[in-house]
Amino acid sequence: MNNILEMRNITKTFPGVRALDNVSLEVKRGEIHAICGENGAGKSTLMKVLSGVYPHGTYEGDIFYEGEIQAFKNIRESEAKGIVIIHQELALSPHLSIAENIFLNNEITKRGLIDWNRTNQEAQKLMAKVGLREKPDTKVMEIGVGKQQLVEIAKALSKQVRLLILDEPTAALNDEDSSHLLDLLRQLRSQGISCIIISHKLNEIASIADKTTIIRDGKTIETLDMAGGKVDQERIIKGMVGREMENRYPAHTPTLGEEVFRVENWTVHHPEDKARVVVDNANLYVRRGEIVGLAGIMGAGRTELARSVFGHSWGSNISGKVFVNGKEVDVRTIRGAIDAGIAYATEDRKRFGLNLIDDIKRNISMASLKKFVKRGLVDDNEEFRVGSSYRESMNIKAPSVLSIVGKLSGGNQQKVVLSQWINTAPEILILDEPTRGIDVGAKYEIYLIIQRLVDEGKGVIVISSELPELLGICDRIYAISEGVITGEATRAEASPELLMKYMTKEKEKSNV
Repeated sequence: MNNILEMRNITKTFPGVRALDNVSLEVKRGEIHAICGENGAGKSTLMKVLSGVYPHGTYEGDIFYEGEIQAFKNIRESEAKGIVIIHQELALSPHLSIAENIFLNNEITKRGLIDWNRTNQEAQKLMAKVGLREKPDTKVMEIGVGKQQLVEIAKALSKQVRLLILDEPTAALNDEDSSHLLDLLRQLRSQGISCIIISHKLNEIASIADKTTIIRDGKTIETLDMAGGKVDQERIIKGMVGREMENRYPAHTPTLGEEVFRVENWTVHHPEDKARVVVDNANLYVRRGEIVGLAGIMGAGRTELARSVFGHSWGSNISGKVFVNGKEVDVRTIRGAIDAGIAYATEDRKRFGLNLIDDIKRNISMASLKKFVKRGLVDDNEEFRVGSSYRESMNIKAPSVLSIVGKLSGGNQQKVVLSQWINTAPEILILDEPTRGIDVGAKYEIYLIIQRLVDEGKGVIVISSELPELLGICDRIYAISEGVITGEATRAEASPELLMKYMTKEKEKSNV
């Protein structure tokens, strides 16, 4: 039998929602099979059914694996058969060593005690297979996200994996780490290991997948044969959104007004290594009605600049001036920054931007809670009214504003973050990776929201690792390298080549 996996007519319902509707999937042995779809399409739900997170009996349909029907009650049972899932949020313990993480819940013992010599020896062999050169006793917190992904794959190999499932494996990785991970998946394929990869990075899918199954609104739409490079990104997008997206960036003609925001001579040192300059004498400005981009490679200082301006929430020995509407403002605290009309939507919405166990209305009111206080108490009715208005105007897909935010798709969570900060009535919004980890359809909606904000007279700064995104939506773009703003270009002037030239410019005491 050529197929290692067949999922037939899988249907999964939650209260009020049919997440999967007769979905079918076939994966061949030694194949890299991509699953694509918009946020909320049902991709992750399908994989949770397969791996036993949603146990047999909680869904309809059949799973055939290695030619036999399966009824997994939990993850342990699926792992025992060689099915291993690596979630987008890595399940590693930061304070344990690489070796301890690899064999967590699968310890190598001798006479009832952990055999540390064999543990480290076996870990070293697995680490060599995935290209990790660290020592096995290195703590996971001491290595980057890219290497942490490799630890997860080494952990999967320790369980004799035959079918590896990766959910958004490169979402938080830079280009170099992403390339290394994709090469490793090709290597695993050559060893006969089958892979299922869920990703929004369609260029990666086009380069690595043998087959791509598209899921839309909980239904299987089609499976594309990727051989010979005949299927391009536009073809995948058409299947995902049900229409061709000739232009992924909505057309927009800006109406520029007076200067609304300015940063002068802004310098920031590292919070622990106080001698290290992370942002060096930065100067930038934004006009009303203007979308300004901030481009830079990983570690260039983009997020550090934004967070330091937003209430000194990152950095030490911060100096320089910030002006809103021509008036110098005090941004030494987050409350001071908010009161001055500055809003910052973090790049890590799940960790810093949202309370995932609370509902939509409370998340929207969090940054402007004093607006909702009457006689010392929060007015629940007003919270509900305001939350409901944002749910409608931002097209947040949820049954009501009482829905828990952690259960929303990534695109809808991002709309909640934007609603939270728009509700503070800011003059300037700093959006850090506003479309990271969300699909093309949801990205388009976020771009329309950003355009609506500047049309209302606000200024917006967009930090993004995707140059096509900055070129597609920004009116002007600054580039930053090693903490120094090295260049600036208007929409008409900007090109990938020019921005990359600025972004890789070596540090010197020149500034725009």
